[in-house]
Amino acid sequence: MRIVFMGTPDFAVPCLQALLDAGHEVCGVYTQPDKPKGRGYTLAPPPVKVLAQQAGIPVFQPKTLRTPKAAEQLRTLAPEAVVVVAYGKILPKDILAIPPKGCINVHASLLPAYRGAAPIQRSVLNGDAVTGVTTMFMADGVDTGDILLQEKTPIGREETSGELHDRLAPLGAALLVKTLKQLDEIKPCPQGETTTPYASMLDKSMSPIDWTRPASKIHSQICGLNPWPVASTTYGGKLLKIYAAEVTDGSFDRSVCPGTILDDFTVACGEGTALRLTEVQPAGKKRMSASGFLCGHPVPQNAVLPF
Repeated sequence: MRIVFMGTPDFAVPCLQALLDAGHEVCGVYTQPDKPKGRGYTLAPPPVKVLAQQAGIPVFQPKTLRTPKAAEQLRTLAPEAVVVVAYGKILPKDILAIPPKGCINVHASLLPAYRGAAPIQRSVLNGDAVTGVTTMFMADGVDTGDILLQEKTPIGREETSGELHDRLAPLGAALLVKTLKQLDEIKPCPQGETTTPYASMLDKSMSPIDWTRPASKIHSQICGLNPWPVASTTYGGKLLKIYAAEVTDGSFDRSVCPGTILDDFTVACGEGTALRLTEVQPAGKKRMSASGFLCGHPVPQNAVLPF
């Protein structure tokens, strides 16, 4: 099939590679403009652009698709279908109407749950047991189009958003190839309404830990915000990032103040629960085990986080 691919970050790379491996004719790749990175703010290409250039595919990086020029450029490429994976731009109606087989999106959730920009992180933050990937026809709205196929996968108890991202990317690629192969046979299913909140982008305001919450909720926060923006607390007046922790078995005296540091960097949480911190990063230092951190940072008696 003659396809135009639209995508930008690492998550989209396996999908583009899968299209090439399956023998599809990718006649053009659209991706976001290069962005400055690092201390020198050197312009760096998006991961999808790197793969496209290696494969000799023409790359287009328009600042917007909402111009007659953008629509005409896509018509010139004459794709049978447009595949969109984490592109980062909303496609206007005139673009959606160009490919005869439609615009097909790969989304990292089981729609209609978690429409929006951060479905992977939100599923982990909410402590979900199952998630997956969805292929759908794109419509005039954010992730509201008719569903084509879905693939489920369990979320591991200790799995972080970063780890889940790396599992869902190839899962979405395989589902995309399957969808295109069966496209003429699939009966699209309307999504209908959803009560799941919009999966909006994360920000650093979500990082501080409230130790009055149950340990299971804080654990989901730690996993969901790893690798960014990372859950945090304050230790000795300085920021302490928390990358990993374990919910401890059993219950604790509810009279113990939440945030109190118990033995082995176990912290009392709300509702008589507790959480054992296992991987942390002090300000200006590298990530390390909690035991390694405690070797150089003795715990004051009856210390309560944040302190």
